[in-house]
Amino acid sequence: MQPSNRRTLTQYLIEQRRRFPGASGELNALILDVALACKSIARAVAFGALGDPAQRPAAVDGVLLDDPGGEPRPLDVVSHEIFLRTTGWLGTLSGQSSERMDEVRQIPPEHPRGKYLLVFDPLDGSGNVDVNASLGSLFSILRAPEPGRDVTVQDFLQPGTQQVAAGYAIYGPATMLVLSVGNGVVGFTLDPNLGEFRLTHDDLRVPADTREFAVNTGNSRHWEPPVKRYVDECLAGRNGPRGRDFDMRWIASTVAETHRVLMRGGIFIMPRDARDPARPGALRLLHEANPIAFLVEQAGGRASTGRQPVLGVRPSALHQCIGLVFGSRSEVERIERYHRDTATRDPGTPLFAERSLFRD
Repeated sequence: MQPSNRRTLTQYLIEQRRRFPGASGELNALILDVALACKSIARAVAFGALGDPAQRPAAVDGVLLDDPGGEPRPLDVVSHEIFLRTTGWLGTLSGQSSERMDEVRQIPPEHPRGKYLLVFDPLDGSGNVDVNASLGSLFSILRAPEPGRDVTVQDFLQPGTQQVAAGYAIYGPATMLVLSVGNGVVGFTLDPNLGEFRLTHDDLRVPADTREFAVNTGNSRHWEPPVKRYVDECLAGRNGPRGRDFDMRWIASTVAETHRVLMRGGIFIMPRDARDPARPGALRLLHEANPIAFLVEQAGGRASTGRQPVLGVRPSALHQCIGLVFGSRSEVERIERYHRDTATRDPGTPLFAERSLFRD
């Protein structure tokens, strides 16, 4: 496909809408607003240490200042505000939930309300700004149970299988938007000359097998035995039980890790660990794990907690955190098998059995 013939995001969404003659067009409009937010964030990110003179971080009610990563950086707050402002006015949403807000957000009364809910992580991996490495934004779209009324936390506590669409933007050498509306996964690259996202990857697929894994080995002392077993086998290489060498990667941005898996395969491991029984994992189910799982499974991969598919986890809290393993299906299934083996061999150990303190 020649660059001049590449479809824009708008054209792609119109084609998808034609599959459903009765569709109102609200979903298309919402996704285009999300894309606009991502373009604005890409511009802010591109200024780096210079700072975008058009953006000024402001104090925002409800911003999470006790995030595990520390107090939000100015670019975190700017990105959060861009998402709220850009997606909340058109009348497609009943409510919003940001990773940076402790409560759900009502659509302001001066704007109409629609039939969708937007869940998002405005800037994943913001610590990478300091080293000029890739970072991104994640989003998930759900149906509002009762469009038009004030939303509640309970409205957002839907399993990942209920997602209407999900995606992310990655801000790297090029800005890309990766999207699924439940019909596979496609990737768009931002054309800086036109300011438009153009379709460059029309059918992203995760290879079933891989020799590449991503994990932060600095936390290995806290891992459960099945995860330690898997990583040790990979590190043992061709002389170990797997009989082949593996490469290890780590970017410190979940979006960037997801992008690499979708582009060339691999497996990403962010397991739950023993440090905090009240927080059995480092990634938020609604804002991070669910949209990633939706994309990976739409691309033929697998996403799991190690014990069950991520998309089947029923949320219990707005900022519930879980462990996450995703990527090439055969490797994720191996880790799940190791968890089952551990539970079968040692059912009396309360720390690691299915009825453990860390149950998802």
